[in-house]
Amino acid sequence: MEIKEVYLLIKLIKRLNNMDDSGDIVVQNNITFGPVKLDTLLNHLEISVSESEKRANGSLNLRDFYTVYLVETKVTDPNFQHKLGKLTTVWRRYTEFEQLRDYLEVTYPYIVLPPLPEKRVIIAAHPILTWDKHFTEFLQHEEGWRESYKSNGYLQLVENKLKSISIAVRLKKPDPQFESIRDYGGTLYVNLNNLLKARSRVAEKQYTVHKLHANYGRVFSEWSAIEKEMGDALQKTGHYLDSLASSIDAGLEDEELLSDQLKEYLFFALSLQNVCKNHEMLQLQLEDAEENVASKNVEKTRVQQGKTGLMSRLFGAVDTEEVREFKVNLLDQQIQEGASAVNINKESLSDFSSKALTDIERFQNQKVLDLRDTLGSYAFLQLKTSRKGLQTWLQIRDCLQNIP
Repeated sequence: MEIKEVYLLIKLIKRLNNMDDSGDIVVQNNITFGPVKLDTLLNHLEISVSESEKRANGSLNLRDFYTVYLVETKVTDPNFQHKLGKLTTVWRRYTEFEQLRDYLEVTYPYIVLPPLPEKRVIIAAHPILTWDKHFTEFLQHEEGWRESYKSNGYLQLVENKLKSISIAVRLKKPDPQFESIRDYGGTLYVNLNNLLKARSRVAEKQYTVHKLHANYGRVFSEWSAIEKEMGDALQKTGHYLDSLASSIDAGLEDEELLSDQLKEYLFFALSLQNVCKNHEMLQLQLEDAEENVASKNVEKTRVQQGKTGLMSRLFGAVDTEEVREFKVNLLDQQIQEGASAVNINKESLSDFSSKALTDIERFQNQKVLDLRDTLGSYAFLQLKTSRKGLQTWLQIRDCLQNIP
């Protein structure tokens, strides 16, 4: 990650959270999802990204660098100190944040996962993810977490998951509720993406128009030099127009921070669709198990009726009663095993659906709160910019009207 990206990362956390007197970025607040307050790590501690630095990847190649971030965890709840150390600091590479998310994605396939914690420590605000053992180790143990990451066996699960996602799923009986959620995730992504594109075009136009007013300012300032009675008024007008031209910088900078919050929900929309894909994979496993049992039952019926396959008829081979009985018993065993697999898949699917729908409801409640605040803040910024422009033009009008 480049220095500019690191600067934006630190700046965004500062903007969205609070910064203490020492200059460290601190995340501290109780998280609520809808009307119910849920307990998370942020109720008991502060998590701060206090600094970052570049390190050489090897002594031979001096141009090969990577960025690490200092993650500090400070316990603020005295009753919580037995669970975490009073103060811990660890250095984390950006790739480790990605590894953490891969682990959470496999371990909690029913959760609408937050974006990578490069801007805000969103994972710590989730009522389930916040208590994950490997996540707390991620905050505390610099080397120990890497070892557990490699030894917990989930890397193979990640590989298998990537292979399964690449397979096109065609369900016979898709769940209409999850289909609706999947479609909603796609629509949410499209709407947010279009909103961000429109905002970008408007911001570009605003910037251009405001900066063009600097030309007005220069003209009036030069004009004032050759006028006696009008000189002071023209010079003041030029200063006001220069101020108007420069005022757009801070406004667009604040807008960019709000835009980044909307971009987070682009990721959330994809994560929502990913939960639906995980549901489809479990549904597919259930349908395959049911189809296997059905085919075994058909095969058993054919054996009981003495019907043989094409090769047996061509070569005149006929099963004896003993062979037929052996085949029936073998199929009965396979049918019983298949029925057991069906029941297991049904339970897995039911459990997944229940947990997924609960977390999706949590996500929807939090989404309403976040987007309401973000869009409301955007409207406030537009009002602030418009008031600044109106105030400037009123000052210019009064200045010009007072020309003797």
